[in-house]
Amino acid sequence: MNPAEALKTSLMAALDPADGPAATAAARSDFDLNPGADRPARMLRPAAVLILVIAEGVGPRVLMTRRSDSLASHTGQIAFPGGRLDPGETVVEAALREAREEVALSGEGVEVLGLGDPYETGTGFLVTPVVAWIDRMPSVAPSPDEVAEVFDVPWHFLMDAANHRQDHYERDGEPRRYFWAMPYGERYIWGVTAGILRALHDRLVASGAEVVA
Repeated sequence: MNPAEALKTSLMAALDPADGPAATAAARSDFDLNPGADRPARMLRPAAVLILVIAEGVGPRVLMTRRSDSLASHTGQIAFPGGRLDPGETVVEAALREAREEVALSGEGVEVLGLGDPYETGTGFLVTPVVAWIDRMPSVAPSPDEVAEVFDVPWHFLMDAANHRQDHYERDGEPRRYFWAMPYGERYIWGVTAGILRALHDRLVASGAEVVA
């Protein structure tokens, strides 16, 4: 079994089933690194993101986006394709739909492997990561209203704990807040996106899997 096939097998073994029940509570959150922060009691809005692992090339890579500078929030940030669920949608349906709308991913050849840890964001979303696999680099194009750029990052970089760091910000009158960050060249991967990747790394390590292909 080659390294890519071994990684795919490890992911399928470590993730929750894609057809399992919808998550109702978060396993990880923006509050994990800030245990003293006030965590509001609220009804979380369901959302999903697509973590697409691309097997083609020297080593597997992960599809990512840079959000448009014209958006009302999180402008210019690095993200996965994704967004809130429409009524009646499953997290898999939502992740694939958002990827189609944001980067024109057709879905052909995309194999959903399973679900990662549900993640609570500071803005009140319960985000379920949908991990999928594709053998060849897909044809994609950014939707200008939502996405400024589509690119990919080596899986081994994202899953190497040496590249994970805890950064922080401070606002006047507020405590220091910490978050995960994984700077990659000129791209600053941080916040929810980095937190979801760190959770996936930890889940694979806990399962005994080789996290770097």
